Amino acid sequence: MIALYDKIGLNYANLRRPDPRIGQRIEEALGDARTVLNVGAGAGSYEPTNRQVTAVEPSAEMIQQRPQSTASVIQGFAESLPFDDDAFDASMAVLTIHHWSDQARGVREMRRVTRGKLVFLTYDPSFSGFWLADYIPELVTLDEGQMPKLTDYEEWLGSVEISKVPIPHDCSDGFLSAYWRRPAAYLDDRVRAAMSSFWALGDVSQQLARLAVDLENGKWAHRYSHLIDLQEHDCGYRLVATA
Repeated sequence: MIALYDKIGLNYANLRRPDPRIGQRIEEALGDARTVLNVGAGAGSYEPTNRQVTAVEPSAEMIQQRPQSTASVIQGFAESLPFDDDAFDASMAVLTIHHWSDQARGVREMRRVTRGKLVFLTYDPSFSGFWLADYIPELVTLDEGQMPKLTDYEEWLGSVEISKVPIPHDCSDGFLSAYWRRPAAYLDDRVRAAMSSFWALGDVSQQLARLAVDLENGKWAHRYSHLIDLQEHDCGYRLVATA
């Protein structure tokens, strides 16, 4: 995954700009924590600016793309956090746990070094309904293989609060479902390059060609007309926080 994100990271900071509406949800979940650990921090998206943040990220390319901030940055892994027990008030992990080599161990490490709340932005692999999977069904298999089940968090952490995170139609963070109302974006090589799913799937040119045809002939607009006027949409993203 380090090698993968060294490739994705080449344009990551520009295409994966944190969306303030999603950021607000994460901020609220962190409560009154003063010190926050961001695990799998990437280029620093969603790190609170009004708290003392320590970021852990394995990819040097991602670290280099971080904007200037007061956060302390360490190159390292979720599965082996270089901190003492109870070192932080809260910990967060945003759209990253599916890349960890040992998810249970990474979560246990977060619990070990955190006095208070753990907050995860993740995806529910049991969710169905994102239209892109109608064109690329391999996405479903991929998510089922790499995304932890929501019940896994309860097994690892005990009682957790799980809430839906609807995605705004103009979401600025270019993760996989961010363009649910802007389907032509998935035809852009540059946009897909910032999505790890497309790197994992490999060649999906035939599937994308079918999408291009349906956008041109109006079939997509007819089939998914119920999406056109929505301001936000549930695409399967969930906020998981310890109670």
